[in-house]
Amino acid sequence: MQFKFKKSLMVMFGVPIGAVLVAGLVYADLSQNNSMHADVSLESAKLQVASTKPVMTESSAGDESVAGFSKPADSVLRDKLTWMQYRVTQKDGTEPPFENEYWDEKREGIYVDIVSGEPLFSSTDKYRSGTGWPSFTKPIDQAAVTRHEDRSWLGLRIEVRSKLADSHLGHVFKDGPAPTGLRYCINSAALRFIPKTELEQEGYSHLAGLFQ
Repeated sequence: MQFKFKKSLMVMFGVPIGAVLVAGLVYADLSQNNSMHADVSLESAKLQVASTKPVMTESSAGDESVAGFSKPADSVLRDKLTWMQYRVTQKDGTEPPFENEYWDEKREGIYVDIVSGEPLFSSTDKYRSGTGWPSFTKPIDQAAVTRHEDRSWLGLRIEVRSKLADSHLGHVFKDGPAPTGLRYCINSAALRFIPKTELEQEGYSHLAGLFQ
C-alpha cells in the first residue's frame, strides 16, 4: 500500500538500542516546519488481543443492527461515502496526516462511525498527539470497538475496528498519556463529528452526560 503526501517524505528506519532493533514508520512532513512524526510499534504487541478476529457471542454473531445503528449495503456505502471514507473504512486504508478533517478539531462533541452512526469516541478523551491524526486515550465504550493483530507493516501493530459495522478505524499504541497510557490513532475519514450542542437533535442525548 502506498500513500501520497503533499511535500512529505516517508522513510523506513531501524535504530539499534543495545540488542534491540526498534522498527517504525516515520513521516517527515516537510510542510509542517520539517517536524518529524514517528509511529513506533515496539510496545504495541503487548496489548492484549485474543485473536485476529473479533470475538462474537452466539447472540451477536451476524447482527447488523444494534440499538438503532446498522451497516448499509455495500452499494449504498459506495454512494454515501467519499472515496477516502470508503477506502479507509472498507479497504483498510490510511489518510494523510495533517490533511484530514479532525486532526486539529477542538470542539466538544462525540465522534461516531461514519458507516453506521455508532458512537465511538468523545472529545473528552481526545488529545493533541502531534501525529497529524485524531488521537484518543480510550473509546466511549470498550465494547464498541474490536482489536486485531496487524502485520501489514514491519512488525506487529494492533488494528482497531468498529464492532457493529466492522469499519477500519486505525490503530492503538501504548505511548499515550494518563490515565490509560494508550493512543487510539484514528482516521478522520472513519468518523463523523457531532457537536455537543447537536447531540439531542442527532439522537445521542443519552451521551450528554459526558460533558457535565
